[in-house]
Order: sequence, then C-alpha cells, then structure tokens
Amino acid sequence: MSDTGLNIVTGAFGYTGKYIAHRLLTRGIKVRTLTGHPDRTNPFGDRVETIPYNFQQPDKLAESLQGATTLFNTYWVRFPRGNVTYAKAVQNTRVLLTAAKQAGIQRIVHVSITNAAADSPLLYFRGKGQLENDIVESGLSHAIIRPTLIFGAEDILINNIAWLLRRFPAFAVPGRGEYKLQPVFVEDLAELAVNAAQNSENMLVDAVGPETYQFLELINLIKNTIGSKSKIMHLPPRQAYYLSKLIGVAMGDVILTEDEVKGLMDNLLVSQHPPTCETRLSEWLEKNSHSVGASYASELSRHY
Repeated sequence: MSDTGLNIVTGAFGYTGKYIAHRLLTRGIKVRTLTGHPDRTNPFGDRVETIPYNFQQPDKLAESLQGATTLFNTYWVRFPRGNVTYAKAVQNTRVLLTAAKQAGIQRIVHVSITNAAADSPLLYFRGKGQLENDIVESGLSHAIIRPTLIFGAEDILINNIAWLLRRFPAFAVPGRGEYKLQPVFVEDLAELAVNAAQNSENMLVDAVGPETYQFLELINLIKNTIGSKSKIMHLPPRQAYYLSKLIGVAMGDVILTEDEVKGLMDNLLVSQHPPTCETRLSEWLEKNSHSVGASYASELSRHY
C-alpha cells in the first residue's frame, strides 16, 4: 500500500482510541480523529486534527477521511442511551464503512470483541458480529481485532471492581463465579492494532493476554492486591445485576449491563487461540495497587 503518512482514528479522545493514536504518533505517523465530542479538550494538542463524525452527512464524512491510508475504528457504544442504541451504532458504522470506500481508504483496522457473532442472542455481541461480516464483505483490506476485557490506566471495569472492593463491606459475585475471562492490556491492544495496519493480508485476531482467570479468582486477586477486607458473597445473577444497578443510580452511572453479565457467564471473554499479548494483569495490578480503584471511573462522564 502507498502510505500517505496520515491515519484516521475514531474516538482518539476515548480509551482504546487514545492509546492507538499515541502509538501512531510515537512512530511518526500523522493522526486525524473523528469524534462525537469535538468540543472537548484535545489531549494531543495540535498533533491530532479533530473532526466530528457527521454520520448524518455521509458525503461530509467521506470528505473527512480523504487523504488517509488507514482507518482505525474503535467507534461503538457500551450500552444504549437515549436514541443511541446498538442498532444505531451498527447503522452509523455502516455509514462509516461506505464513506471509507468512497474516500479511498486502503485498509481498516476494526476493534471488535472476542466471540462476536451475527446470530448471538446478546445484542452487544450480535452487533459486533454483524459489523465483522460487513467489513469482510466490503472488499476493503482489513484487520479485525477482537479484545476481551481491556485493562490499564483509565480502564472502567477493573478499576471500578477495585473501587467497590475498597469501599463496600461486601462484593457480590453473580452465581458461583467459575466462568472465565482473559484480560488484555490496553497498550498491548494498541500495539497489536498498529502492527496489523502494516500487514496487507486480511486477518481476524483475538487480542488476549497470557492469564486466564475464573471470575472469582480475579475478584480475589484484586481484593488481595489492594488489601481489601470486603467479604465476597454469591448472589443469583439477576440479583447481582440489580444490585449493580442500584449502585449505578447512586453514582449517576451504569456499572454493569445485562449483556456484560451474560457474556461473562457464557465464557465469551476468553479465546480459543494462543495469547497474542504479553502483559500480565497480576503484575500490572501489583505495580498499580495504590492507584487502581482509588477513584470511581464514570462511563457516562467519559462518553456523554
């Protein structure tokens, strides 16, 4: 592929997008971001050009992609809110794919999720699976990156588990807690994505770390690492979910979604393939034991 020296990253003010953008900049690659929050402070200053998504104006969206070689797509919604649903996120991403082809994008690196499937009963995983199929059928050169549970500085889920363990006398585990997950470090994910952009072959790769935990093991690891005295209790999944909703209301946030609980309990956050990333959650937690969970990380504040 001829390299124009410019890459597009959707959501470079978000979580994974920010790490991908940073990795590109350290390699001397020019970055432009499409964002739903163009008025927010740009953490990259004048090193990253900012343009709104313009999903409702496809020609304008295509214009914002022109001149770039590669599109890194991290756009998605963790949960529906207002008129932004999973179906709307799928529709918006399809508009983005059409605009990418119109603009002459040569390769797309798309961040999905492990075990995404177009026929999944879980809307989150179904939408991700539908988009994987769309990308394959688009004719664009592509790399589909499928992370599991992402951890690292500024992460939401691992951080807020630690926050709950630090502040509450008990922590509720849905069911027996024997279901598994295989966390991946956000910087490893970014490296994997950027490297995938340099490959011309179409590829589908799970982004997974070297450690696999039962959920109860993970909770105990976090608890012991941060020195929590919280008691672990087991609740029926629906009760545990509704308890998280109550805490979410108190925090003005969404702590956990039904799809996340079901996906976790269905072992959808593990891979059947060898690890592709090196960083161990256990070692990262040990190094960051004083900061992880020290403050609450709000999903709504980050995206809305």
